Amino acid sequence: MAEAVLTPAYLDAQLAPLLDAPHWYVGFSGGIDSTVLLHLLRDWRRVHPGAPPLTAIHVNHALQVAADDWQVHCQWFCRMLEVPLVCARATVERGSGGLEAAAREARYKVFEQQLAPGAVLFLGHHLDDQVETFFLRLLRGAGLQGLAAMPASRSLEPGELARPLLDVPRAQLEQYARDHGLAAVEDPSNEDTNLDRNFLRHQVLPLLESRWPAYRRTVNRASGHIASAAATLAQALPAPDTVRSAMGDPGIPLVALCSPLWDEASLTLRHWLQAACLPAPDRVALEEFLRQLREATQRSRPRLECSAFTLQRYGDAVYLLPDPAPGQAEAVSLQPGVPRELPGAGRLELQPVATDGLLLAPGEQLEVSWRRGGERCRPRGRARSTGLKKLLQEANVPPWWRERVPLLHLDGELLAVGDLWLCESSRWAATAQPGYALWQPQWQRNISTAFD
Repeated sequence: MAEAVLTPAYLDAQLAPLLDAPHWYVGFSGGIDSTVLLHLLRDWRRVHPGAPPLTAIHVNHALQVAADDWQVHCQWFCRMLEVPLVCARATVERGSGGLEAAAREARYKVFEQQLAPGAVLFLGHHLDDQVETFFLRLLRGAGLQGLAAMPASRSLEPGELARPLLDVPRAQLEQYARDHGLAAVEDPSNEDTNLDRNFLRHQVLPLLESRWPAYRRTVNRASGHIASAAATLAQALPAPDTVRSAMGDPGIPLVALCSPLWDEASLTLRHWLQAACLPAPDRVALEEFLRQLREATQRSRPRLECSAFTLQRYGDAVYLLPDPAPGQAEAVSLQPGVPRELPGAGRLELQPVATDGLLLAPGEQLEVSWRRGGERCRPRGRARSTGLKKLLQEANVPPWWRERVPLLHLDGELLAVGDLWLCESSRWAATAQPGYALWQPQWQRNISTAFD
């Protein structure tokens, strides 16, 4: 049975619920799928003048010799369509999941940085992509959530991701491009059958098609059944409410993961991660992590490291850790009223206050450094000074934060420990004095916002 002709009207039902978004974006690689999608959206907006403004985003991974040429092609194509284009260069750091996964992670970071709150990002994934993803996950032993493959839409902080072409086969997109004279770039790595997806695409799936011509629709239907089963199971076994560490890290209560039934504990954690659009961990690593949690003593801290995140137990919960901190940095200066980015720790600034602050004269700056051992502070209201190590333990500051807490000094005197404590010092005062202003530190930690 021949496929229906693809026209902008095909998108009507999918785009109508998204008309209230402040902005639409398209992830535009210059390949056939994103080229067709961008052209369809451009034409759809022509007959729907009330639609949100449309912008294309091209991510240059700089992994191919022709990467800059592809960017030039995207700029030319967007000028022809009269669609604004944002070009961004991604930093790809190869991890344990391989180059393809690292590039995907870098690309999505760029997308998240570009999206305005409530905006929609459209991606050109199609039916063949969906089927390939299903088989790749099946061969890796994925569970229900993995075999449900790619959803047509999901949240993507700070907006939403939509895939309006998931039911359209690649051949139909290619026909659309020919009919409209659309030129697209071709990544030569797509022919490399050493890559799993390409091996499936060029060697395995054509063989399936020779026997079962309608296999794409059949596999997609089966994946939909699995998605329905996964959703039903998620309702029957919902994720517990997120808890927070003393520093704000999101976490899941330990008791929720200590079920003697491994599958129940595994599904609970997977559902919790899914709520934040985080990928499920490898089954073997997850099974070992849950075993350690069940058998751990009160003081032990099992840890699960994945390519996209790290989980660690502390106290009565398992927390999602912030991005890794770099090695201990040199001290830096902090000027009142001027925010300072601290790699691995967040953003620190001194804000003016009317009472109870640090006395600083115009032009004075504080020195920001980190723990090296032996530091002491007498927090306001305490009778005596205490070792910083003990203070942090008493405040239940998780271990992964204790080396990241910024220490504020002036002329060698410790004035404040982040925004946790102001120390008794020669510069603390309840009210301002002539020639001085009062300031207090404000520390915005780089905790995950996935569960906000």
